[in-house]
Amino acid sequence: MPVAAIISYRLGGTDGVSVEAAKWAGALRKLDYEVVTVAGGGEADVLIPGLAIDATEASEGELANRVDSTLSVADLVVAENICSLPLNPAAYRVVAECLRGRRAVLHHHDLAIQRPHLVHHGLPPDDPAWQHVTINAHSRAALHSAGIAATVIHNRFDPDPPAGRRVLLRDALSVSPDALLLLQPTRAIPRKDVPGAIRLAEGIASASPYRPVTYWLLGPPEDGYGPDLEHVLAGAAVPVLRGCPSGTWDIHDAYAACDAVVFPSTWEGFGNPAIESATHAKPLAIGPYPVASELARYGFTWFPTSDPDPLADFLAQPEQSLLDRNREVARHHFSLADLPAALAALGLGGANRRALSPPSRHPAGSGPTSITGAGHPSALFRQLDLDPVFLPCRTLHRLDGSRQSGGGGNVGGSKFYEG
Repeated sequence: MPVAAIISYRLGGTDGVSVEAAKWAGALRKLDYEVVTVAGGGEADVLIPGLAIDATEASEGELANRVDSTLSVADLVVAENICSLPLNPAAYRVVAECLRGRRAVLHHHDLAIQRPHLVHHGLPPDDPAWQHVTINAHSRAALHSAGIAATVIHNRFDPDPPAGRRVLLRDALSVSPDALLLLQPTRAIPRKDVPGAIRLAEGIASASPYRPVTYWLLGPPEDGYGPDLEHVLAGAAVPVLRGCPSGTWDIHDAYAACDAVVFPSTWEGFGNPAIESATHAKPLAIGPYPVASELARYGFTWFPTSDPDPLADFLAQPEQSLLDRNREVARHHFSLADLPAALAALGLGGANRRALSPPSRHPAGSGPTSITGAGHPSALFRQLDLDPVFLPCRTLHRLDGSRQSGGGGNVGGSKFYEG
């Protein structure tokens, strides 16, 4: 049985990179790989502290020896964002050098050029033996501009998640049955645009005078945003909830408890709530971040965060067919069940898995391939007016609002939420 090593700064928690890495691990096992996970922090089969984002190990030579020895057993290496963002420059360099000439897939969730403080690092390294996979077409285009061929494989999701405990969690939150509960399932940093979510909640409250409206922010502030957040929330004209009450609540309970999802971000590498709202059958108000436009073209019907009236009208007279249609779009194009086939199409499955052909650089003007699920994007989509905005990266928090230091997560049923 061939061995696939998945390597990252951190694994085993709930950040987007680790959650998707866990999904890839499951898909590779279905393709008959034995999977070994390697990381600097969190939970992994092999922990190499020098790979951690906050590592203090000084000797790159020692780190290189450890990484090279660990990866020597692998027939395939999947580098999960560790060769995409130089959050630990030494680890970034060491892993790239250890992979030279080795069968590898570089799975890019973010690129350095999409972070102001990292933009000087430029685009990721490349090698004839590697394949590059991005989670959105925006990043693929950036690689293409430098002559690096890449394939898009969007994040994948369980199309039939657990129902969640709506009544129990609303009771625990002291939210009345007739209230409208608007969930922002993210942490609070500038690019998540909490003020925009507050304005939307206030607008819906004005348009719904006979129903109380509550705004619910699931995650805590980060990157020094705490004082700004306190100021924003103190001025809110609607009741505000933060985090979850104590107990064994999970993300499915949070989605079940809410009446709508608000996601006003200005930048996301993907934005899992865009799809999770559909699989949980909740209406979504979404902000103008570039990848949202890419996802919308598959046929989702969403509401703007800049105008409260469309969502308010929907909540006054819900249209189940809209929610059903969104769920079917998610099932058809973003199902976790289709991930093994997407990886097999890279040459990782069946008879091809032992003879992965390295990608060739495409000439200027030719386009790389894209794997986004079956079929073509629907003609039904809301055209958004989007401009790229590059802002700081996401981090992790427990659902109850406490900080989670690791990365990665459980696929389907995690008690944490990445935002």
